[in-house]
Amino acid sequence: MRATAAEATVLPAGGHARPDGLADGIARLRRALRRGARVADPENPLAVAQLELLSALVENPASRPGQIAQLLHMRPNTVTTIVNALVAHGMVSRAGADGDRRAVELTATEAGREAVRVWQTTNAGVLHLALSTLTAQQRRALAAAVPALDALARAVDLLADELPHALPAPALSASALPASALPASTLPASALPASTLPASDRLASDAPPPGGTRPDTRNVG
Repeated sequence: MRATAAEATVLPAGGHARPDGLADGIARLRRALRRGARVADPENPLAVAQLELLSALVENPASRPGQIAQLLHMRPNTVTTIVNALVAHGMVSRAGADGDRRAVELTATEAGREAVRVWQTTNAGVLHLALSTLTAQQRRALAAAVPALDALARAVDLLADELPHALPAPALSASALPASALPASTLPASALPASTLPASDRLASDAPPPGGTRPDTRNVG
């Protein structure tokens, strides 16, 4: 039987997730590629979030905003803001959905598809130039790791669909994830909006502390 991402997750002793060399290396590679691409193509007017949304539309044409928000794990209002900017750039078009004219479908225009091609080509060029500076042994090791990295990417995508319930609650602390991503049961009452608390807790939580007003705890990231 195939294990789910949650079952396949291995935690160190004590049940708390900690950064390791692989996670740190992937994060540094991601930052380096972004920086390298910006240096290689300083005239690119699009932000990474805009390019990632465009890439998702190239791979999933005629998607609805809600589908893109779920795919990229973005808030719907964030998707709307990015789409509005891309429409203004002529890189995304809106159209009524077949069978439901009230719904909107998004498609990358030819200008949008070209922006994605340029971005991918720039990233590939930076990566291959960097690879050329490594030893033959290092290049062989990286080539051999490609299937494992591809499997890892799919596993992370699956895990993202299962969060916040994929890991035991103690492994997901407020310092690791925004409070909105944590089950309410794992948060102290002081960190929860009053509307999510039992009535018995709501009155106490709404009372200002002695000598001042109650701090705003609604901004949970």
